Amino acid sequence: MTNDTAEEVQNAQPALEALPRPEARRVITIANQKGGVGKTTTAVNLAAALAAHGLSVLVIDLDPQGNASTALGIDHRSGVASSYELLIGEVDMAEAIHQSPHNENLYCVPATIDLAGAEIELVSMVAREGRLKNAIDHTALDQHNIDYVLIDCPPSLGLLTVNALVAAREVLLPIQCEYYALEGVGQLLRNIELVQAHLNPSLHVSTILLTMYDGRTKLAGQVADEVRNHFGAVVLRTIIPRSVKVSEAPGYGLTVLEYDPASRGAMSYLDAGKEIAERGAATVKVRER
Repeated sequence: MTNDTAEEVQNAQPALEALPRPEARRVITIANQKGGVGKTTTAVNLAAALAAHGLSVLVIDLDPQGNASTALGIDHRSGVASSYELLIGEVDMAEAIHQSPHNENLYCVPATIDLAGAEIELVSMVAREGRLKNAIDHTALDQHNIDYVLIDCPPSLGLLTVNALVAAREVLLPIQCEYYALEGVGQLLRNIELVQAHLNPSLHVSTILLTMYDGRTKLAGQVADEVRNHFGAVVLRTIIPRSVKVSEAPGYGLTVLEYDPASRGAMSYLDAGKEIAERGAATVKVRER
């Protein structure tokens, strides 16, 4: 895809209704130690969906592969101020935030290859589990009017993921509609409970998103029903379909909303973003009664 074509696609995006800003900034960790479930895809496309609805969103890329940074069009070569330097204290949040060229409301703290060694370096550091939480400077976020912070984790349950869980109030779990969908989820939930008990009492699983849904198979429907029966109301109504466009978009340094805004994948992520924003507002109202 050429730059001209990318600009044409972006200009073709429909105008969307503005969603209400949350009363308090929402920090959401997107986690699943099982690879290939659409975790990074969900992080960047939900961020783009919320930004398209007029909200300001920061994605913190904690995966050394840097795929979220790529999809958001952010330079993440070694030497760029990134989540690695943020964790070890070499830069502050204001220095690590980069604006995405895709949307003026979309920001990213990128991940560079240097992050691959962070797990080992963190072991010897003081308060190693809270490095990210302590580095998130809300004054710096206020300067960009950030409404949502989405943290993309590596596919593991190591110190990077623990840092993400300590820094957030909410966890979003993407679960694919395929065989062994719930495999490993139990271990992740146990880890979340441990973090709740010892490091972050306010942490909770607020959202589960079903991904890679293929309506042509009975299996996909059965898995969706199983997840809904098991987890209940935290499962979004919106389901993300298996989509070639969603898979192709990162190869062009784009989210699916920029790559093909009229595709089923783009529309589904827009719906999911709207549902998350509206459900968050509903949760606040319920708590206030």
